[in-house]
Amino acid sequence: MLKDRVAIITGSGRGIGRAAALLFAQEGAKVVVSDMDVKPAQEVADEIKAAGGESIAFPGDVTSPSFAENIVSKAVQTWGGLHILVNNAGYTWDAVLHKMADEQWEAMLAVHLTGPFRLIRAASPYFRDAAKQEKTAGKVVNRKIINVSSVAGTRGNAGQANYASAKAGIVGLARALAKEWGSLNVQANAVAYGWIDTRLTKEKEAGQTLDRDGKPVAIGIPAAMRNVMAMIIPMGRAGTPEEAAGPILFLASPLSDYVSGQCLEVTGGF
Repeated sequence: MLKDRVAIITGSGRGIGRAAALLFAQEGAKVVVSDMDVKPAQEVADEIKAAGGESIAFPGDVTSPSFAENIVSKAVQTWGGLHILVNNAGYTWDAVLHKMADEQWEAMLAVHLTGPFRLIRAASPYFRDAAKQEKTAGKVVNRKIINVSSVAGTRGNAGQANYASAKAGIVGLARALAKEWGSLNVQANAVAYGWIDTRLTKEKEAGQTLDRDGKPVAIGIPAAMRNVMAMIIPMGRAGTPEEAAGPILFLASPLSDYVSGQCLEVTGGF
């Protein structure tokens, strides 16, 4: 379904992003694998190439001001164009609102909202200008932007005012873009996930952390909350990264060529 399409997927060294990168490659896409950490990004790119696909690794921090222009330029230099952008990179930094530091608030907006905004802006010449040239030639080429959100953004979540606000914002960004770029055959959508089994949702008691600017940030969900979630989700379990990747593929594929400005919740029925 994605033969000869060029895709950038941020945060694709692990979890949902990795599963999406592998699935895209299986469907014929040329994939730019991006992650903050060099090793997992390269491992996924190598896995794709070992299976006969085309991929390059582009490690980097989506919050860096130069990241967006650099990764888009790399994709275009390598394969001559860009068709799909998946804004997936992110993490959580939780606290109840009255104890939340400005740093925590700003960090979530930076990674989940400002980073995607910059990437879309950097990609605009290869979406907008290309579409105008194609229209002149009587061609129609649909391009796709998929913003990864969360049910924290669509429904709110205690202890995550920063994350919820950023994830709500990225849905609004997709909907605004659907109206601005719809005439150029760009479909912009969001996917809002519930509980997906990734390192961000492992038991918090395990003590896993992410390094942000030399500072460890605790990640995970308290075991008691995980137990409650298993009881209130109708399917009774977390989704797998592979199950989470399917809806992204749908929104990146020709199956969704008349779907734009939507937010698809993927929650096991929650």
